[in-house]
Amino acid sequence: MNLFETQRLFIRSLRSEDFPFFKELFTDLEILEFIPQKPLSEEELLGRFNRNLDWELQDLQERKVDCGIFTKEKEELIGLALFLINEQRGREMGYRFRSAYWGKGYGSETAKGMLHFYFMELNVPQVHATVYIENKGSLRILEQMMTFEKEFYNGKEGCRERSYVLTKADWLKQQNETLDE
Repeated sequence: MNLFETQRLFIRSLRSEDFPFFKELFTDLEILEFIPQKPLSEEELLGRFNRNLDWELQDLQERKVDCGIFTKEKEELIGLALFLINEQRGREMGYRFRSAYWGKGYGSETAKGMLHFYFMELNVPQVHATVYIENKGSLRILEQMMTFEKEFYNGKEGCRERSYVLTKADWLKQQNETLDE
């Protein structure tokens, strides 16, 4: 199922042929350094992958869902759009890309598409995002699109993170300002 498209990308549910690239996103140490996260075991990988193969649109309201990110020119998994639910039951977005696709603007494009989808399709009142402070690329993206909430120590992952939030009202105001320019 295609969830949404942006100018250069489309976001859809995962298929069995996506597994090798999905695996890379959870085992490549260069990628995990900026999340931070320990590599998943083969069993954990298969479990997470299989949970994200057959989901319905309603699942995005009720549980965490990993969606594949693909370029329109080549149908190969380049990253994941993560539709998350945080500890306060709020909606949270995340994304990660294979390192070969870093620095090409795909993070900004995906974040904009996810915000549009959250607000216009799922009709959520606000979206959160949390990022490791060493992930400079994602920090820049979130600083441009969202409002800084706080910096804190994540004891589970053993790192400092920053959290951001954007309300639907503020997002709509941003969209109107963009149209006025």
